[in-house]
Amino acid sequence: MINTQTLARPYAKAAFEVASAAGRADAWSAMLNLAAVAVEVPEVAALLNDPRLTRESKVEALVRLFGSDIDEAFRNFVLTLGENDRLAVLPTVRELFEELKAESEKTLDAQVETAYELSNEQLQSLAAALSKRLDRTVNLQQAVNPALIGGVVIRAGDVVVDGSVRGKLSQLAESLKS
Repeated sequence: MINTQTLARPYAKAAFEVASAAGRADAWSAMLNLAAVAVEVPEVAALLNDPRLTRESKVEALVRLFGSDIDEAFRNFVLTLGENDRLAVLPTVRELFEELKAESEKTLDAQVETAYELSNEQLQSLAAALSKRLDRTVNLQQAVNPALIGGVVIRAGDVVVDGSVRGKLSQLAESLKS
């Protein structure tokens, strides 16, 4: 069976190209979010999986649900997804679209996990240092985890920096076992 990411990738790329060319990436992001949330609602998911309905009737029901919150280009996009029986991949299309958008805008969401809450000044300083190192605008989200004892764990895309006391103690324990 084909992976959902594999099915969704060409649609996400096409959506991003159309949205970028029109200068409407933020609007498309909002419309994709609306569509992704809609297809995850149990009643809508049941409607989309009903074998008695035609593809066209499923698309029309979904488009009616959106009302005036979508534009003609997005309506055509949903129609294309429906014709190819791919409405269920809309949540994955949204995720991939957001990745493409972040790459284009050179932004990155990062999570900083600390033993104690950081001040806004500390968060801004950390975000600035990460932005400089990663050559992107970093949006930090903070999570407090007292189990770290002290220090921080930073997750930014594929980069993980473990500067926690717990992490250092784990490394020491591993080196003593060797």
